[in-house]
Amino acid sequence: MFAVCCAVLPGSKSGHCHKSCDNKSDNNLHHGGVPFLRAEKSVNNKVKSRVKSFTNLRRNHVQDQRRKKRAAVLAALWKGSIMEFNRWQIFKVSTVIAGSIGIASLALIHFIPAPPSRVVMATAFKGASFEYYGRQYREIFARSHVKLELRETAGAVENVKLLQDPNADVQIAFVTGGISDAKHAPGVLSLGTVYDQPFWIFYRANEQFDRLSQLEGKRIAVGPVGSATRHTAEQVLGRGGVNSETATFLPFAGSAADEALQDGQVDAVWIIGVPEATAVQSFLRNRNVRLMSFPMAEAFTRIFPDLGRMTLPQGTIDIERVIPSNDVQLIGTRAKVLIRSDLHPEIVQLLLQTMKEVHGGSDLFHRGGEYPNGSDSEYTVAPTAIDFYKSGPSFMQRHLPLSLSVHVQRAIAVLVTGIAIGLPLLHFVPQGYNWMTRRRLFYWYAQLKALEASFESSTNYKHLIDKQAEIERIEEALSKMHFPLTFSDQVYNLRSHIDMVRRKIASRLRYSGRVAA
Repeated sequence: MFAVCCAVLPGSKSGHCHKSCDNKSDNNLHHGGVPFLRAEKSVNNKVKSRVKSFTNLRRNHVQDQRRKKRAAVLAALWKGSIMEFNRWQIFKVSTVIAGSIGIASLALIHFIPAPPSRVVMATAFKGASFEYYGRQYREIFARSHVKLELRETAGAVENVKLLQDPNADVQIAFVTGGISDAKHAPGVLSLGTVYDQPFWIFYRANEQFDRLSQLEGKRIAVGPVGSATRHTAEQVLGRGGVNSETATFLPFAGSAADEALQDGQVDAVWIIGVPEATAVQSFLRNRNVRLMSFPMAEAFTRIFPDLGRMTLPQGTIDIERVIPSNDVQLIGTRAKVLIRSDLHPEIVQLLLQTMKEVHGGSDLFHRGGEYPNGSDSEYTVAPTAIDFYKSGPSFMQRHLPLSLSVHVQRAIAVLVTGIAIGLPLLHFVPQGYNWMTRRRLFYWYAQLKALEASFESSTNYKHLIDKQAEIERIEEALSKMHFPLTFSDQVYNLRSHIDMVRRKIASRLRYSGRVAA
């Protein structure tokens, strides 16, 4: 009770305080002690509040001082007051900066290379569906200022070989399912399937074919060796007993096969392609040509798992002319886009967006949105394609042209690297600045010490005059330099030492003058 009472009455003397406390204690005890306890609690709360406020003020003051110190250091750095550069130092710093920029540029070019301006894609012969879609791809690539060169080939078989050939410059190719797989074509990746590709058998209208056996002994255009057209003809027709021994296989394909059928050089044509392909359209709209409904289509899909059954409904090609005149059963496979594993990522993204634009709609044999997709059981699907089908194009791919996306990626890489390296280094900036400032002071201390040692044992008047001029030079150089306030004591110490050496030289000069007199 005594301590609290004295705290309430800080001006009271100890004796009076003791007496007052005794009296108040008696009174408070007499009245139950409640008013005194309340006063004690109020005083304690006020004391705690003032202590807390003082602690916060002190903490804020310390943080303020630290911020001011950092700001002063950075301001000094900005003003270029770290050191006085001579030409050699400027050359060294410039060389380091230029070398760093050069190394960073080479690293960016190596790890984030610019996409090529020219890419080669293997398609097929004229009139084929590969050639039809290749022209659409080329137009879309041109919008991004990339030249897509279409390489005319015999077909899918040759396309796979070109992708595997390191000496060939083919990087993209259309391929038909059932030709090869990842085991036989290492280093080749798939971007997914793009459309259904039916097999068609056309023949002259003066005959009627409804069985494969009726093709025996006929001249059949099955495409050149190395094409998917010939490969599938040998497999599928061979199952029906039609092969190179029972019939004559001729290498006509596409538009050439159309001309051969019209000229009577062949009796039937086996062709692969979408209904929109030039050669297929020509056959379908020719009144002198008939389309054969594939017999036992379901049976062939069981024998060849890669094949699927398709139906071309009556009138779907031309309702007015009713083409075809009845429902036609067909079989077919899926076309896919293959790439080399080293194809530039930006070109891969552009190719995926092109595939979506060209094949994303509906067709006679599939609904809109069904293609393209990442389902390919024969080849490994590229991880980029998997991400594309799962999440769609990235933000940059949707909003930036191809020519800018690489530069933005490089800028982001530089920014992230700079932040990752720069943030930890900022912690050492004040320490480095302090070290360099001390180094400057030590340099002038070394000059001063060497100057003092040079005239210790010399009484030559002319020599002392030179040393006096040198001490003035040191003083003048020091006065032109800028130092932060934290180094004021060391700067004034250096100046006082300069003054001491100056007085020492003056004393020696007076002594030397008296001796000379």
